[in-house]
Amino acid sequence: MNNTPRERRTVVLDVFTAEPLKGNPLAVVVDADGLSDAQMAAYARWTNLSETTFLLPPTDPDADYRVRIFTPGGELPFAGHPTLGSCQAWLDAGDVPRQAGVVVQECGVGLVRVRQVDGGSNRLAFAAPPLQRSGPAEPEVVAQVLRALRLSADAVLQVEWIDNGPGWLGVRLHDAAAVRALVPDYTAMRGLNVGVVGAWPAGGAVDVEVRAFVPDLGVPEDPVTGSLNAGLAQWLIGTGQLPARYVAGQGHALGRDGRVHAEHIAEGDWAGVWIAGDVTRCIAGTLRL
Repeated sequence: MNNTPRERRTVVLDVFTAEPLKGNPLAVVVDADGLSDAQMAAYARWTNLSETTFLLPPTDPDADYRVRIFTPGGELPFAGHPTLGSCQAWLDAGDVPRQAGVVVQECGVGLVRVRQVDGGSNRLAFAAPPLQRSGPAEPEVVAQVLRALRLSADAVLQVEWIDNGPGWLGVRLHDAAAVRALVPDYTAMRGLNVGVVGAWPAGGAVDVEVRAFVPDLGVPEDPVTGSLNAGLAQWLIGTGQLPARYVAGQGHALGRDGRVHAEHIAEGDWAGVWIAGDVTRCIAGTLRL
């Protein structure tokens, strides 16, 4: 085996924001072919970002590229902001999708479609993968969530499984202010990935506030989270608790101001729930690995 390092194109993008440093950063190794699992994991630990991705040739004939997604704590089968950022990095590298107007990403959960929104903008949207687990959480899980969020039972409206790969639990609170006020007990949360949502009053810049807690992945709170917002949208739009199109804000506790655009399209080629966000280019260079 040849262990000689080579120069590999790498970029850092800020996802779910049109303004640099306000979203969720993503490091992408554009030409990752030949890297070992250990090298990918080591680089993800070194960047210490929520996720780092590696673009590879697809193994599925219907895919345009394959992506592997690593947190500092391990590999994920799917994540939202890495999907949008990886797609932008792939397009910026000059690659062209097999089918005009849509990029097909291969990842751990299968094939995920990504499309451009609003013509020439840097806003991309991914089709929410099907939920692998849904429905009300078990009583013992609800009890753990209450302990982890330091909340009483009457402070929580619902706790539902909204797992589309990372194992998300969705927790709905009475309002956005309650979401922002959370100070979790991460030790009590071990074994769970918890997403919390609460509504803002009508007429504001965003419709709901979202926070994502993932202590087992080496990142206690994720700045802006596409996979969680995809699960929340499927749950809350599907049950009529949110309209077919809304905007979520996320990242306030970490000094960010992320914007996640959720939309349910009822019919046609784009039928389903789509999660969109702006992607901002921040750094481009080479990685010697």
